Amino acid sequence: MSTTILKDRKKHAIYNPMKFNSIVNRYVLTEMLAPFCINVLVFTFLFLMTELIKITNWIVNHNLSILSVLTLIFFSMPWFLMFIIPMSVMLAVVLTFLRMSGDNEIVALKSCGLSVYGLLPPVLIFSFAGFLLTLFMTLYGVPKSKATLEDMVLEMAASNVNIGLKERTFNDAFKDVMLYVNEIDLNQKKLIDIFIEDKRKQNVISTVVAPEGRMFSEPGKFVFHMVLSNGTIHQTNLKEHSANSIRFDTYTLSLDLKKELEKAEEREKGREEMSIAELQQVVDESVEKDKDYYKAQIVIHRRFSFPVACLALGFLAFPLGIQSKSGKRSSGLILCLFFFLLYYLLLTAGYTLGKKGIYPPAIGMWLPNLTMAGIGLYSLFQTTKERTLKIERLLQGIVYSLSRLRHHKRIH
Repeated sequence: MSTTILKDRKKHAIYNPMKFNSIVNRYVLTEMLAPFCINVLVFTFLFLMTELIKITNWIVNHNLSILSVLTLIFFSMPWFLMFIIPMSVMLAVVLTFLRMSGDNEIVALKSCGLSVYGLLPPVLIFSFAGFLLTLFMTLYGVPKSKATLEDMVLEMAASNVNIGLKERTFNDAFKDVMLYVNEIDLNQKKLIDIFIEDKRKQNVISTVVAPEGRMFSEPGKFVFHMVLSNGTIHQTNLKEHSANSIRFDTYTLSLDLKKELEKAEEREKGREEMSIAELQQVVDESVEKDKDYYKAQIVIHRRFSFPVACLALGFLAFPLGIQSKSGKRSSGLILCLFFFLLYYLLLTAGYTLGKKGIYPPAIGMWLPNLTMAGIGLYSLFQTTKERTLKIERLLQGIVYSLSRLRHHKRIH
């Protein structure tokens, strides 16, 4: 939007100021949409990069299909987006106004009679849209996706039991059977150095030790067979107080996961899988204020505080973008990232302390929003009075002090 066009529209604005404001609002909203979409894509990619090793392991070592992996990623997205959307809203607002300030569009709009407050409505509308999107993720997307993921992982473990086996880790997926595998050779589908404790027979404990073995499943069934070679079985009868040892060349151990799957379907829901009503029921029925009580309260408040963060962070980003002139555009972006980091540090501290009951979870989940909104209100007041943000001066002082300290170290 050039200065000439703005001046041209100013003539029409004298007679129809509402139309001029509407045009500006649509323009600013359109400008914020592109950086928001880019931010969401970039941050989603970064989140997925943290899961890259696990995804590669699923595909290469456990022979999961690309469709299965994509399905797992899809149902993981609501949890990521709950964090990504507030940050994307904040960055979209600050980047839009950084560009407008650098191109002198803010000055042109002010010369047309539009005040700083006149630019606030599109920011609030955009932040409110982020609020609704995040609210959908926290109230519906995350609980549904978490429950679906739990079921999917269980089904995949049933169809490919190797996913549940880990090297040098005790595995108790099967009732009354404890598995320990020192090494898993995925290329040859071989288990090396196996230890099994079998308590399925009443009053009898069987300990099986074998240098190697293989595991396979029956097609279409949840029954798995572990074929062990050149091992020893130590049996202890607790009732008869007797013990014996048997050496074997080949020993087959059958494990039925179907009963475990049926049992898992009746498992208690995790806190993230519960609805607000279910979480509130946990809080109301808690006899004492234990870890579950505080965790349920934290999840309830977080499902509303995260969406409201879009409004608080978007409101804060608005004056940061306007105040940063062309020569200081990087400082506005640095301030934006600094406040976002501060927000999540406060949120993490609130989660940790609230879970321990040191102070009410409501404070821990809402204090970051109140802090950001307070800083945003102060920054907006400073901006309307054409005053430089003291926060920016403080940041510049810190950067200058660090550069001087680095220079001093180089000399010595």
